[in-house]
Amino acid sequence: MKQTENQILIIFGASGDLTKRKLIPALYVLFKQNLLPKKFAVVGASRSPLTDETFRTKVDEFLPKEEGVESFKKMLFYQPVLTNTADDLIPLKNRLKYISNDLNIDKNFVFYLSTPPSLYEVIPRLLWENKLSKSSKYFRRLIVEKPFGTDLESAKKLNINLLNYFKEDMIYRIDHYLGKETVQNMLVTRFSNGIFEPLWNRNYIERVEITSAESLGVEGRGGYYDQSGAMRDMLQNHLLQLVSFVAMEPPTVINATAIRNETIKVFQSLRPIPENMVSKYVIRGQYTESKIRNNKVVGYREEPGVDEFSRTETFVALKFFIDNWRWAGVPFYIRTGKKLPTRVTEVVIHFKSVPHHLFDSANSSSTNNNQLIIRIHPDEGILVKFGMKTPGAGFEVQTVNMDFHYSDLTDTTVSAAYERLLLDCMQGDATLYARGDAVEEAWGFVQPIIDAWQNNPEIPVYGYPAGTWGPEEASKLIANAEWRFPCKNLTDDGLYCEL
Repeated sequence: MKQTENQILIIFGASGDLTKRKLIPALYVLFKQNLLPKKFAVVGASRSPLTDETFRTKVDEFLPKEEGVESFKKMLFYQPVLTNTADDLIPLKNRLKYISNDLNIDKNFVFYLSTPPSLYEVIPRLLWENKLSKSSKYFRRLIVEKPFGTDLESAKKLNINLLNYFKEDMIYRIDHYLGKETVQNMLVTRFSNGIFEPLWNRNYIERVEITSAESLGVEGRGGYYDQSGAMRDMLQNHLLQLVSFVAMEPPTVINATAIRNETIKVFQSLRPIPENMVSKYVIRGQYTESKIRNNKVVGYREEPGVDEFSRTETFVALKFFIDNWRWAGVPFYIRTGKKLPTRVTEVVIHFKSVPHHLFDSANSSSTNNNQLIIRIHPDEGILVKFGMKTPGAGFEVQTVNMDFHYSDLTDTTVSAAYERLLLDCMQGDATLYARGDAVEEAWGFVQPIIDAWQNNPEIPVYGYPAGTWGPEEASKLIANAEWRFPCKNLTDDGLYCEL
């Protein structure tokens, strides 16, 4: 394991929910695994008038009560800051100097923007004005949480603003989906196995299907979600990043530049969907009142903070093509939504059927195409579906499963997304972070869809009962086939499995 340089992590918005739920717990896990630098400090920075001691006391609310916590908490510091003028950051600048000198930590700084997006254009400027954004001797890095803009224009504006104060190789746009072990394993599955890579193209693959389902609704975030929707919240970032890992060409080497160069080529090859074709290739839906396990569930428009006439999509399904040599003519299907039957994210590779069906019969399932299912979460693993002879006379064929679960690796710790991504940034590895040009290309692909929804009120928003797999119209996107209906457990299949 690469030794991480001594450094200080500064979290803007340290009194917020993300710091509590994800960042501090992830840092604590890295601490327990001895993966943090030998000399390391975390400085929380936000408007809340906390002290070092009160900040450390607050983390007791979400860290386990066990040996080692107190040692970890000694690394935590807090500095109240405002973000109105450059002078507001002077106390933070002085505090960083003091901590660095007092603890003999090199002045390597990682700034984490766990703040509202409105501050993404403010804090980098204030850091630059205080000469904190660059150093001739030490590194400076900036981690930016999504959303990276709300449309193509705002994404471009954000990138220009960030590049005014930080170089591109100093900017780490974090997408926690890319930190998941099974997402990274797609590269290994594809490029280290001779049984997969030769088949990974238009000659053998019929279609690619990606599902990211959530069983929860907006959970008190109706005011935010009603301005976002499934397209901006999930598809434009998380799911298109998954597409890039599925569809990319082999990189020349496994490093950040090579891998990101290949992912940008995928985005550049996405076939545009013109505004007048959006209703043909994109289905949007909104969950309605229903009963789940005999419990009444309110519809999206009845959620607190949501406009009673809202047309914001809580479900979106999309059919598109990648116009390059490998994928010409292969349809890709994406769907994501809230209040679906279960929480699951997976990639399904549907292989073409054999050219001559020797074993077709009325009772045979041999016409089912082979599938490779890469489960991102939960029950992380890989499932292969293929035909086998049913015992007995004749040649009846049934589909069987061959599966691998990450939980089988009992001697290996599978890192959570934020643990992996934080450590990567500390070590200067941007492989799993989004690059500015890729963000703009992804926005460029979805922008005509957003424009069509905004400009053409005749494009419907289909209702679907909470607890179902979305609008029936989504099934019509896939010609002569149907979506896979995943269950919580990887190897369970079918519409009626226990969810």
